[in-house]
Amino acid sequence: MALLSTSHLATDFANGALPALIPFLKDRFSLSYTLVGVLVLSSQASSSLIQPLFGLWSDRRGALWLLPGGVALAGVGIALAADAPRYWLVLVLVLVSGVGVAAFHPEGSKFAGYVSGRKRASGMAWFSIGGNLGYALGPVVATFLVHQYGLRGGLLLAAPCLAIGAAALAMTPFLRSFASEGHAALARGGVDQPRALGLLLGVIALRSVAWFGLITFVPLWEIHLGHSKAHGNHLLALMLFAGGVGTLVMGPLADRFGRRPVLLTSVVLTSPLIYVFLVVGGVVGVVALALVGACVVGTFGVTMVMSQEYLPRHIGMASGLSIGMSVGLGGIGAVVLGRVADSSTLGTAMYAAAAAPLLAVVLAAMLPSSRRARALEPGVVVP
Repeated sequence: MALLSTSHLATDFANGALPALIPFLKDRFSLSYTLVGVLVLSSQASSSLIQPLFGLWSDRRGALWLLPGGVALAGVGIALAADAPRYWLVLVLVLVSGVGVAAFHPEGSKFAGYVSGRKRASGMAWFSIGGNLGYALGPVVATFLVHQYGLRGGLLLAAPCLAIGAAALAMTPFLRSFASEGHAALARGGVDQPRALGLLLGVIALRSVAWFGLITFVPLWEIHLGHSKAHGNHLLALMLFAGGVGTLVMGPLADRFGRRPVLLTSVVLTSPLIYVFLVVGGVVGVVALALVGACVVGTFGVTMVMSQEYLPRHIGMASGLSIGMSVGLGGIGAVVLGRVADSSTLGTAMYAAAAAPLLAVVLAAMLPSSRRARALEPGVVVP
C-alpha cells in the first residue's frame, strides 16, 4: 500500500501542477477564461474519460506495467508543457500527461483493493491520501519552481515522477503476488448493480463540476479580489491538504457507519460551504474552503470503493468509470464555467459551480446500500 500510495502521489502531483501553472500560462499566451477552461478540459479528458478503456484492458488482460509507465508519462508530459513555446503544444503535452494519469489509476485502484483486505474503505483511503497529497504538493512545488526559475523551471516537475516510476517498476513482481487472491476475494462480493453505479457516477460527475470549477478558478478569483497569484495557489493547496485529512477520516467512518451515509452527508455540506467562501470571505471563507476540500476529496476513496462494490465482477472498469469518465465531465464543466465567466462575470461562474452539488444530493439519496455485496464476503460483519 505504501508503494501504491506513493505512486499515486507522484501521478497526481503531475496532475495537480497544472492549476498552479494556469495563471502564468494565461499571462504568457494572453488566454481568455474559455481557453483556460480548455486547458483543464484537455487534462481531464485525457486523464479521466479514457480511464474506462484502461480499466477494461486491466480486467481482461492485466496490465501491471501501467503503474510505473503511467507515473513516468504523467510527470514528463506536464514538465514539458510548462515550458512549451506555443499554446497548442501546451495542449498536446497536457493531453500526454493526462494519458499517463489515466493509465495509472484503474490498475492502481484495483491493486489497492487487492491489498486492503476486509476494511476496504480504510485501505482505499490510504491509497487516496497519496493522490490527495500529490495534488496538494503539485501547486506548491510548481509555484516555487516558476517563481524561482521561470516557466522553464517547470521541467524539474518530471524528476520525482521518474524516480518513483523507477521504484514502482522494480517492485512489480512483489505487487503481482497479490493479484490472484485479491481478485477472488473481490469477485465474491456479489452481482453487478449497473443502475446503482449509474446513480453513483451522476453524484461524482456533479460533485466534480463544483470541484474542478474551484480548482480552475480559485486562484483567478483571488487575483480578481486583488490578491497575488501565490496567495490563490496557497488557498488551493490548503483546500487540497484539507482533503487529505478528510480522506483519513472519511474512510474509517465509511467502514464503521456505511458508505452511503458518509457520502450523502459530505454532498449535503458542499454547496453551503462554497457559498460561505464566496459571500463571507476572510478567515471564515478560508475555513469553509478547507472544509469543502475535506468533504469532496475526503470521499474520493469512498466512492471508489462503492463503485467496486456495485460492480464487483469488473472492478477495473468500475474504477475507471468512478475516477475516470464521470470525473472527466467535471473538466467539461470547467469549460462551460469558463464560457460563463467570459460572457458574464467570474463571480457568476463561481456561483454556478457551487450550485452543482445540490442536484447530487438528490441522486445520493437514491443510492442503494452496498452492504448486501459486502455481507457476502467471508468474515465480514456488516453493522
